[in-house]
Amino acid sequence: MTSAATGTALTGADFEKFREYFYKRTGIHFAESKRYFVDKRIDHCVRAGGFDTFAAWFATLRLGDQPALLQELINQLTVNETYFLREDYQFDALLNAILPQVLTARGGPGRIVGPVKILSLPCSTGEEPYSIALRLLEEWPHIDTVDVEIHGADIDSEVLARAGHASYGDRSLQRVPKPWVAKYFNSVGAGRYQLDEGIRGAVSLHQINICDTAAMRAFRDFDVVFCRNVLIYFDELSSRRAAENLYGAMRPGGYLFLGHSESMSRISPIFTPTRLPEGIVYQRPTGAK
Repeated sequence: MTSAATGTALTGADFEKFREYFYKRTGIHFAESKRYFVDKRIDHCVRAGGFDTFAAWFATLRLGDQPALLQELINQLTVNETYFLREDYQFDALLNAILPQVLTARGGPGRIVGPVKILSLPCSTGEEPYSIALRLLEEWPHIDTVDVEIHGADIDSEVLARAGHASYGDRSLQRVPKPWVAKYFNSVGAGRYQLDEGIRGAVSLHQINICDTAAMRAFRDFDVVFCRNVLIYFDELSSRRAAENLYGAMRPGGYLFLGHSESMSRISPIFTPTRLPEGIVYQRPTGAK
């Protein structure tokens, strides 16, 4: 890559060194076919950081004494395409099959000790965890009697800030029923709608790298985890590490949803696949430690 702004060239060797560094920090591997995508965003980071060359930027990045450089890089290189009620059939499965099984396993609606815990990771700009909240509020009969915690987590600090603000355009809301929009969103002008403060406050947001085993130990006892469309960006080793970290975050008997093009059977045998009318879900075995 030759940067018009910096006048420097990113060589094949530079790309290999960068790719190895980013993989070690995040678990994300970029194939050669992604070179153009990566080069453009590296160029942005070099210029945004005020550096004249890739070499100077990369040397400072590797030193680690300017963490904002790494965070900007992560923010540039992670994909955050999402919208409300995406792959909604999995939310149907949550309501129709998974939550009834969770309640039964934990003693019934009136006997549960502690909250039902649901995690969305990566949560991007918040549409997924807020979709879960909306479906529960509108359609789950036990929402007024069972304590539920909804958590969203992502590696990207910028999208988490946007999730906290929870302001969305028409595209993000295109699948949300109009009565729900009127009930739970406030118009803030120019085709933007902000989610009700009460729902925003009910979803806890966290910054986390799913491949960081030490950091993931802070997540425990989740009954349901949505981890959709992220494992496809990892190689075999990183995918296995992510699966093990998710396993550790879940309660025995807990349920894991992946994206429609992902399969845990290709990654790790530690989860038990279960076929529901709405599709496949993966369960942490109940006898597992």
